[in-house]
Amino acid sequence: MMGARKNMQRPPFRAEHMGSLLRPRKLSEKRVELDGKDALTIMQDKELRGLEDEAINDIVKVQLDLGYHPVTDGEYRRHQFWGTFFPGLEGFEEIMDPPLDMFRLYVPDLAAFTEAGHKPGESIVCTGRIKHRGSTYIDQWTYLENMLPADRAKEAKLTLPAPEWYHLRYQSGRAYPTDVYANDAEYFADIAAAYRTELQILYDAGCRNVTIDDPNLAYFCSEKMLAGFKDAGEDSEALLDSYVKLYNDCISSRPADMHVGIHLCRGNFAYSRHFSEGGYDRVAGKLFNDIDADTYFLEYDTERAGGFEPLAQLPPNKNVIVGVVTSKFPELEGLQEMRKRVFQAADYVAKGAGQTREEALRRMGVSPQCGFASHHLGNSVTRDDMIAKLQLVRDLANSIWPGEP
Repeated sequence: MMGARKNMQRPPFRAEHMGSLLRPRKLSEKRVELDGKDALTIMQDKELRGLEDEAINDIVKVQLDLGYHPVTDGEYRRHQFWGTFFPGLEGFEEIMDPPLDMFRLYVPDLAAFTEAGHKPGESIVCTGRIKHRGSTYIDQWTYLENMLPADRAKEAKLTLPAPEWYHLRYQSGRAYPTDVYANDAEYFADIAAAYRTELQILYDAGCRNVTIDDPNLAYFCSEKMLAGFKDAGEDSEALLDSYVKLYNDCISSRPADMHVGIHLCRGNFAYSRHFSEGGYDRVAGKLFNDIDADTYFLEYDTERAGGFEPLAQLPPNKNVIVGVVTSKFPELEGLQEMRKRVFQAADYVAKGAGQTREEALRRMGVSPQCGFASHHLGNSVTRDDMIAKLQLVRDLANSIWPGEP
């Protein structure tokens, strides 16, 4: 499948962002008012819908004015970045007060919540056979598409949650009822079928640019989580291998002109919280070589993400977007220093593929390291801060790839 794809096709672009953008205050306040309601009830609230429409109309114009091609709706119809894919599937239900003993509490975001005395985030559990019963994202896509000219709509981006999101969180044997699925392979087969259906629905509606947001894969870089698996007598490497297979079962049959990216970060919760640390060294080989994705969107704003060395494992038919600008704090990075870092990253990409720096740069772009509002409350930055960061990313891209989108 990868051989059929054009190298450095559009998308991805030289200037990218992850998808989520700061919500206007009115929209966040309405979301807070609806806290505690189930995901599907929230989707049907008319006042919320009106506030979302107004905010999306504005943020699309902001992105176009800044010169961005992978325009998103800011993820303004979502409470958190993963949206409503899982609660929209037959066979999944949200539980409001889950027992703590069902969770792997050494998974970084769960550890952070429970150490702070909070409940784990939204808990969706499998209760029966999983089946796709209609896309909960299609309305989001259609609204965005209708705001753009046809050529720009093909560039617009929609994000999806990680297929293993509600598997890694739960203790072995607790992700699904054993009288429904005998093992992970059966469970994953139905998850993958649902993703294939979703991707086809979106493709048929004109979507050509999808990114899967997946902090879980980056958690496998965390020494603390890996120690938790070892203490529990579980094989984290075998689990990662099963997730790689799941990914390919989800995405490998997509149409050749549908771009799929994977974004990894170490957590991006409300008020600029992150959850884990560790370089990509532990996962780079499998991540870059074994998953049939087109582009990797990687967090590289601080030392918690490690160095650029793992980029040497990126094969020559794949792309990488280096997230050298932080979305977590308002201080602006220096453009010249960011250029230097991108060139350092390019040298590793080039070394691994036997290319020149210039050849490697053709498969690269720049972005913030994560979204500005993975949770609807947003990071500890203002709207003006966010726009300045997005402008910096665009200026950085222009300085390295002048005249390119």
